[in-house]
Amino acid sequence: MKKDSLVYKLVATFLVILAISYAIIATVLSVWAQKNYIEERRNRLQESAQFIEYNVDRFVENEIKKSTLTTTLQYLGQGINQSEILVLDDRNMVFLVSDPKLSDWVLKTFPAENLEKLRLGEDQEISRVGGPDGKSEYFVYIKPKMKDGVYQRAVVIMTPEEAVRTQIRVMYLIIWTGAIGALILSAFIIYFFSQRIIIRPLYQLNEAAGKIAKGDFGQRALITTEDEIGQLANSFNTMAESMEQTDQNRRDFISNISHELRSPITSIRGFIAAVLDGMVPKDKENYYLKLVYEEINRLARLVNDLLDLSAMESGQFSMNISEVELNELIRLSIIRFETKINDKALKVLVTLDSESVYVAADRDRLTQVLTNLLDNAIKHCPPEGNVKVTTKIKGKKVQVQIYNDGLPIAEEDIKNIWHRFYKGDRSRTHKESTGLGLPIARNILSQWGESVWVENRETGVLFAFTLSKT
Repeated sequence: MKKDSLVYKLVATFLVILAISYAIIATVLSVWAQKNYIEERRNRLQESAQFIEYNVDRFVENEIKKSTLTTTLQYLGQGINQSEILVLDDRNMVFLVSDPKLSDWVLKTFPAENLEKLRLGEDQEISRVGGPDGKSEYFVYIKPKMKDGVYQRAVVIMTPEEAVRTQIRVMYLIIWTGAIGALILSAFIIYFFSQRIIIRPLYQLNEAAGKIAKGDFGQRALITTEDEIGQLANSFNTMAESMEQTDQNRRDFISNISHELRSPITSIRGFIAAVLDGMVPKDKENYYLKLVYEEINRLARLVNDLLDLSAMESGQFSMNISEVELNELIRLSIIRFETKINDKALKVLVTLDSESVYVAADRDRLTQVLTNLLDNAIKHCPPEGNVKVTTKIKGKKVQVQIYNDGLPIAEEDIKNIWHRFYKGDRSRTHKESTGLGLPIARNILSQWGESVWVENRETGVLFAFTLSKT
């Protein structure tokens, strides 16, 4: 796992957070466990001291023998962390011990401070008292025996300091070992799930992106989750599809443009060669020169369309917005296609919402929009079909609709039909189309802040756009 990898950063970040959290929890648990242990130990000492008092009373009243009491004290002491038990008289002198090794303390004053409080009937807890060997240290609990308010004796339970500390250390060890174990387990879990949920999908995305960068636009990210990474994968796949479509459009465009350029150039070269070789009669030279002129104009229009589209997309396309009479422009645009309309025996129906309507537009560019859309409608309309041009005034907007009979546009083509280079379904694309007319129309209208769209109708296709009234 590299230090600059995402999985390392994720695991390291989570582990730092968890380590701090576990440390806080372990510290709180340690404090609580120690406090709980001390409280439980105190309760146990109190219960043991009461039981010892009961047996000492029986010994004093000669109900049990000293040996029996000593054995009882030894047994109790072993059950309380190997504690030593002493019994003090009313002068705080030791008169009974649980272990013979403490016999040196018998008939001696117990070596501890603040024993006077015992006479008040208060239990005493002393942190440390030296043992009879002068080396061992004890935690001491002393419980006085009172009768009618008079101090009679006391029970002393001496627990070796090391035994108590060992017990506390064991608790600490359990708590902190558990915390460290949980941290290690968390590291494996975080690593496993980060690999599966985050790293592996991102690796797939990266691998697919690398292949796309090398030109393989068919790559897709096979991620089906519904989380943010799944959304990223969907966006990536959408981008890849768009890039694949754009690349295909570019290939088609280059092929189409090459054909469109080659055809007129071949014709021009053939006509000129025929004239130069004397194969054309003198009286036919003007006819062939006109053909050459038409082919040159065709080339010029194609080049101009490319230049216009490039200028529009770069934001360097100049517009001269003025007040334009829309109905007149529609009529003139239709007249320009009179020959093509007659050749296909088309029926053209024009329905205008008012006798005249003025819109804010660049006259030449609006003519270009109408020409491109009408040309598209006429090309795709079957012989003897219908072409309908309609205007509708809606508030401050005028909607222009151009309908033609014919095949519908495939749903997958509708979203791409306005893209540069796109020619859509080959079955409904005219052989002379270069896929520039619709993108040019949309770019012009977009620069005016207007909308343009396409809809499939029951028997044909409708293109529509809006213009602002003046």
